[in-house]
Amino acid sequence: MSLKMKELPSSERPYEKLEIYGAKKLSNSELLAIIIKTGTKDETAISLAQKVLKLNQSTSVNNLGFLRNVGIADLCKIKGIGKVKAIQIIAACEIGLRMQMPLDVQNIQIKGSQDVADLLMNELKYEKREIAKIIFLNIKNVIQKIIDISFGGTNFAMLEPKDVLYEAVKAGSPKIIIVHNHPSGDCMPSTEDINLTKRIVSAAKLIGIEVLDHIIIAEKRMPKHNEVFVIAIYKGGILKYGLF
Repeated sequence: MSLKMKELPSSERPYEKLEIYGAKKLSNSELLAIIIKTGTKDETAISLAQKVLKLNQSTSVNNLGFLRNVGIADLCKIKGIGKVKAIQIIAACEIGLRMQMPLDVQNIQIKGSQDVADLLMNELKYEKREIAKIIFLNIKNVIQKIIDISFGGTNFAMLEPKDVLYEAVKAGSPKIIIVHNHPSGDCMPSTEDINLTKRIVSAAKLIGIEVLDHIIIAEKRMPKHNEVFVIAIYKGGILKYGLF
């Protein structure tokens, strides 16, 4: 049987260790143990945290992104993790995600596809379903607002040019950027992605709206790799293929 938390030296207990050395000195399991708070009569919070980390199916053991897609039911399958602890973990993950987002997207000027990737990558790269967003910009490429335009399944987002342009006209935006993710992890544009981009660009021209880009964000899932790739499509051609 493992030592109880109170039996560990104070400098090795997660709470005290964080207070003495700072959060950066704690392991993933120690940080997670603080969120879990208490263990059971048979296991410490750290050992429960280690069981949670074993849900990670990625080849990158230190990547905590997998928690973004772990549900309450998944966590509750672990003996010692009840609904309250599961909710605490999920809430902490959501706080971490929101902390990475700008406080106010308005007044951010978009100078290139990397600006868009930096803005939306953390939100989209772990999503299990495909989400399409529209970024509305003024004449100087400053963001007016961002909306979700479509929610799809695991393979594609249902998106129609008329819906995109209706929102652009309603917002009074002269320029737009379309962004969507590929839950498969493959960021290469499909034939449908390219054809859709052509249709939106052509239709937008007729009403005086400029489509600056259509950007795909995906986490490349390959052995020993966990990078996020971004492809910017414009009028059916790949302009940028980058690792950010």
